[in-house]
Amino acid sequence: MSGFVVSVTRFRVRSLRFLPFFLIHAQRCLAQIRRSDGYIGGALRHDRDRAYWTMSVWRDEAALLAYVTGGAHRNAMPKMSEWGDEASTVRWVQDSADLPSWPEAIERMRREGRPVPLHHPGPRHAGLGFAASEPAQMVRI
Repeated sequence: MSGFVVSVTRFRVRSLRFLPFFLIHAQRCLAQIRRSDGYIGGALRHDRDRAYWTMSVWRDEAALLAYVTGGAHRNAMPKMSEWGDEASTVRWVQDSADLPSWPEAIERMRREGRPVPLHHPGPRHAGLGFAASEPAQMVRI
């Protein structure tokens, strides 16, 4: 399989008390992704319902896996399962290194995504029944 790998994640912080800790780890993960071999580009989205999205494009699956299993990202993952009530991920391969649109990423998440195990899942977690929410902020990384 050839092409560029797109990874989209969605994580909803279950309580405002976890938000500062989440944001600290998110900043560390951003620093890691920016210096990761094989990272081509990405974007972040913060919705008004405390949901945080990432979208990234990678040279190949091996580059993405090296990021996910190493450094700040690896250290953050065990904590996320405690701090979130909704979390999901989706990946696909495309011919272009361009970032997809947010509507495409959200539709792919609904159609092809999979829930990430959590210690305190909310009622919409397993079925990826996340509510449509207006973005509070969207940025390129």
